[in-house]
Amino acid sequence: MYKKVDEKTVEAAVYGGAFYGGGGGGDIATGLKYGLLAVELGDLYIIDVETAGHKYGDKQVLTCSMLGAPSARQRHVTPSHILRSAELLLKATDEQVAGFITAENGGFSSVNGWIPAALLGLPVIDAPADGRAHPTGVMGSMGLHKVRDYISIQAAVGGNPEIGTYVEILAKGSIEKVDKIMREASVQAGGLVAVTRNPVPLSYIKANAAPGALSQAVAVGEVYQRSFDDVKEKIEAVVSTAGANVIATGVVKEVRLESVGGYDVGEVIIKAEKNTFALCFFNEYMTLEDASGNRYATFPDLITTLDAETAIPVNTAEVRANMKLVIVTASKDHIPLGSGVKDPDLIKQVEKIVNKQLVGS
Repeated sequence: MYKKVDEKTVEAAVYGGAFYGGGGGGDIATGLKYGLLAVELGDLYIIDVETAGHKYGDKQVLTCSMLGAPSARQRHVTPSHILRSAELLLKATDEQVAGFITAENGGFSSVNGWIPAALLGLPVIDAPADGRAHPTGVMGSMGLHKVRDYISIQAAVGGNPEIGTYVEILAKGSIEKVDKIMREASVQAGGLVAVTRNPVPLSYIKANAAPGALSQAVAVGEVYQRSFDDVKEKIEAVVSTAGANVIATGVVKEVRLESVGGYDVGEVIIKAEKNTFALCFFNEYMTLEDASGNRYATFPDLITTLDAETAIPVNTAEVRANMKLVIVTASKDHIPLGSGVKDPDLIKQVEKIVNKQLVGS
């Protein structure tokens, strides 16, 4: 596959990406804005890993992401920040680069890397580090934390210079240590930074990323572009295309949210006709349980919420009391996952923060 990106592709990637955001992955409006800008800035292509291998051999691939708390009120990242992040990393490495991948799918995340790719004349490779959104940078590093002697190099840019929050940083070290530095940079920048990181060869991407996950998001997004007689029919088509399931439709009774160390942590309570559900989140939804404590899904299973009136995905930072939402789940077996998010040790680190069992549940 060697597909030129147009406005319809952007829209499909963003709406489908928002579905796979699982409550995180950024907002749709920003994703559309930046994706359409990338198309205006230059010819942009999406290429699959096999074609990339034939065209570029085993050149290096860079991962692009947004890092921070989705609800942070002072978050400020511009297209120039995204490009600057890529430039910093490219200057710090002598390796030849084949293209960019996004760290994850999401309303904004699915178009990560598209702006520098368009401006630098490089492709976006259809192999996100993860096929769904995830909370930590290490989870999106494709198992590099287990590669002996691998030195992570990451560049982060963000913040508003007018209020003194601008941050520009290049860091090298272990994946875990540099991830903490990047997370702190996001806090100092007001809640969000653009990150370019971790050059690895195409062969590593092929074995440890989530090849085809961007195409999968686009396929779901194309359902949103079709006409339907009613919203129920649209929801059924979206869910069917994703291999997902509708659990319930209900009204949001309570949203508990606090920002902790650059993350959004909390719980959404939804009252359905026959049951009440609690959706625990750590940027993304981590668990879905009913009032009796029955567990319906556990990260990295996908848990996502759709607006019952429009079928559009609603992320955790957007959920408000009295919204009518459709709760949807998809098994992790139906989602291309990168090596990082499959690591039980990384998931166990999240258990301590959300106070929920995630591994072996």
